[in-house]
Amino acid sequence: MISTKRKACIWTMRLLTACSVVLTCGLALFLIGYVLASGLPHVTWTFLSSSPSILSDRIGILPDILNTVYIILATLLIVLPLGAGAAVYLTEYASSQRLVSVIEYAAETLSGIPSIIYGLAGMLLFAGTFGTSLLAGALTLVIMNLPTILRTTQESLKTVPQSYREGALGLGAGKWRTIRTVVLPGCMDGILTGCILSTGRILGESAALLFTAGAAHKLFGFFDGLMNQGATLTVALYFYAKESGEFDIAFAIAAILMLLTLAINFAAALAGWRFKKRRAL
Repeated sequence: MISTKRKACIWTMRLLTACSVVLTCGLALFLIGYVLASGLPHVTWTFLSSSPSILSDRIGILPDILNTVYIILATLLIVLPLGAGAAVYLTEYASSQRLVSVIEYAAETLSGIPSIIYGLAGMLLFAGTFGTSLLAGALTLVIMNLPTILRTTQESLKTVPQSYREGALGLGAGKWRTIRTVVLPGCMDGILTGCILSTGRILGESAALLFTAGAAHKLFGFFDGLMNQGATLTVALYFYAKESGEFDIAFAIAAILMLLTLAINFAAALAGWRFKKRRAL
């Protein structure tokens, strides 16, 4: 028999946890609703598809959207092979457990460093070499997101049963062929998850890019844009809100970023569900 005092304690804890859930969900929904309600009325097709013009007092964020896409693509093209390759080596090839532990500790330390420090290091290393440009910003974001790709891929590789590897080796497949045809397809969900998480972090980064990528609102192609300064959506939001005081434009950009973040989270959930369903089959 459970005593009355114990029952009261259980119900009190249930009530507190329920209040925590309601408060957390309420704050999240309020924030999303407030940003969307304040920003979406100012989002128009001209706003999305044009460049800013001083002569006509036109405000457009097309260059900022393209700069965001450019820096996401450039970062992922570099960080995915590096992170996935390092994870494969640590999980499948490395024989020294001490070396693996040191690298894992270094990756965890890198993931906890404030982004402003990455921006300062990127300004000295990459902006000093390539100039203030999207390429310098992308290389800085590569260092920031490398631990995420490394750890998610590494943990996903560990979930592949050892029997799969032994079966492939028993059938005569070499080490690399086993990894390429058996191990990597079995952990593709982890690699995709790391890619989506990195995309979300790149999308929301501003501090590091203020030091490395600049704040120009100019329209360039992909390769020309990488070698020139450019403001991403988050950097543009900062300047419109802090420097210009145009909060309507800032909330419009914030609403776009909010929708993109929701889309990325939905894509991550959908990808995870599809991979689980494929594994079940």
